[in-house]
Amino acid sequence: MSSTYGEKIKISIFGESHGSGIGVVIDGLPAGETIDMDRVLLQMARRAPGRDKTATPRRESDLPNILSGMLGNTLTGAPLCAVIENTNTRSQDYGNLLSKPRPGHSDYTAYVKYNAANDIRGGGHFSGRLTAPLVFAGAVCRQLLEKQHIRIAAHIQSIGGVQDKRFHPTNISDALIEQLSQSSFSLIDKAMEAPMREAVETARLGQDSVGGVIECAVTGLPAGIGEPMFDGMEGAIAKAVFGVPAVKGIEFGAGFALADMRGSQANDSFRFNNGAVVTETNHCGGILGGITDGMPLIFRAAIKPTPSISQPQKTVDLQTGENTTLVIHGRHDPCIVPRAVPVIEAATAIAILNLM
Repeated sequence: MSSTYGEKIKISIFGESHGSGIGVVIDGLPAGETIDMDRVLLQMARRAPGRDKTATPRRESDLPNILSGMLGNTLTGAPLCAVIENTNTRSQDYGNLLSKPRPGHSDYTAYVKYNAANDIRGGGHFSGRLTAPLVFAGAVCRQLLEKQHIRIAAHIQSIGGVQDKRFHPTNISDALIEQLSQSSFSLIDKAMEAPMREAVETARLGQDSVGGVIECAVTGLPAGIGEPMFDGMEGAIAKAVFGVPAVKGIEFGAGFALADMRGSQANDSFRFNNGAVVTETNHCGGILGGITDGMPLIFRAAIKPTPSISQPQKTVDLQTGENTTLVIHGRHDPCIVPRAVPVIEAATAIAILNLM
């Protein structure tokens, strides 16, 4: 497996959903920088399970045990290693999956690639549980970026077709960034929370699940960050974000809508504002040629519905070679979108700090 990311700032994530623990090693962090652990734990709590009806009832404290790389609250320059204990597992719920792969999961592809040696319990290394150490790493990287006045926040743009407002393309306040980056159900328009929760509850009662879209913004980025051709800002963020389970699409700025525009509509006109070059619009999402242009960096990630649903589903029996049906047991999220918001923010922070 290759659960590593980055060159200057390199993270390596390890563990399985039902193993004794999960964790991350971060190489390349600067020595002498202080980290506010209360703010790290806030981000961990936003992602943690068992705290909301839209999430799995599996409850984990998600408290990182730092083994190296930090003395007090100061980075030492050594690899930063944190381990998170798994304390609330029910591995018996996954006994029938050894030969019957779950539709929508990595069970079958992992079975083939790893010669049936993969840990199937809770999805093993492919589980969304592995996003906990990713959030830890991102929370550390986020604080280093904030010291350079670079801020990151995301919100639930949609769940089950219910839409939140979008970020303003050229003007995103620090107050909004702060509000969203501390929320457990991040919305620009809080009036959308009730209908979104209703969509999730309707799916849950129908033994089903729903997906949605997460919109993420980065402010304070200077112009000139990115390494074309293959380490441009879009590519770096996309690679990190696609490491998040359930992400199936990403678009920057106006994204796919650009395909239906003319050049005269799509181009972002330049002008000076107090001596700085800015754009009138931001269809490019703050990136031109893979390089930041100084405007807010904005992208959206599509999150598929949770594949573990309680309805009977068609599958195959890999031992008998027959078609069969499967009923999935265990504790699962009817919608992972709210918990995925801090994960998308974390992946973004890691990608940007690595390029900077």
